[in-house]
Amino acid sequence: DVSIPTPDGSIPGYRAMPAAGGPFPVVIVAHEIFGLHEHIKDVARRFAKAGYFALVPALFTRVGDMSEMTTIDQIRPLVAKVTDRNVMADMDAGVAFAKASGKGDTAKLGVTGFCGGGRYAWLYCARNPALKAGVAWYGPLAGEASESRPKNPIDVVADLKCPVLGLYGAADPGIPSETIERMRAALEKAGKPGEIVLYEDTPHGFNADYRASYRPGPAKDAWARCLAWFKQYGVA
Repeated sequence: DVSIPTPDGSIPGYRAMPAAGGPFPVVIVAHEIFGLHEHIKDVARRFAKAGYFALVPALFTRVGDMSEMTTIDQIRPLVAKVTDRNVMADMDAGVAFAKASGKGDTAKLGVTGFCGGGRYAWLYCARNPALKAGVAWYGPLAGEASESRPKNPIDVVADLKCPVLGLYGAADPGIPSETIERMRAALEKAGKPGEIVLYEDTPHGFNADYRASYRPGPAKDAWARCLAWFKQYGVA
């Protein structure tokens, strides 16, 4: 557990890295709607075992601690108060924390995210020119704009600063295949390097091994693709 300085106060975070050596390539991990809980900490440790400095900023700190809540109905009203502006700034703070630690090589910088964090991964790839690559796991691509969420990933394709790999389930009712095809077309039209993998008969949250949505086959394949994507584009 770490404390990450931001311009308006520190936020909690979780860091995992190899026990010796460094500096290591950096992966900023954007957590699910459920906040910074044990599953996402385990994901960070998996990156560390693959040789990365993995950092998970607690992106919802300003509105509450979702990790202590037990139902999605408790969480949704709080998540609605989270602003993209604050999340992007907190991810910037995470990068600065990794660099200042002396153990993170931010010249080899990647971002990944899961569920709502997958959406943030797309948005951050349109924000930070220092990124080498991004991987978005079943992150929403489109939706109604609001004051807290003025743009969605499909709106910022032309601004992407790095190649993005999208990992999605074809049986995800919240992200229909039609939306994914629109995103693929937008990437092609903008001439942006990117790829979206769609797993058949696979639901949302297929990497979440603590939930019924977990699918070992797609999860294992997607993890291998994620690591290969980072390696291909210099986050290694």
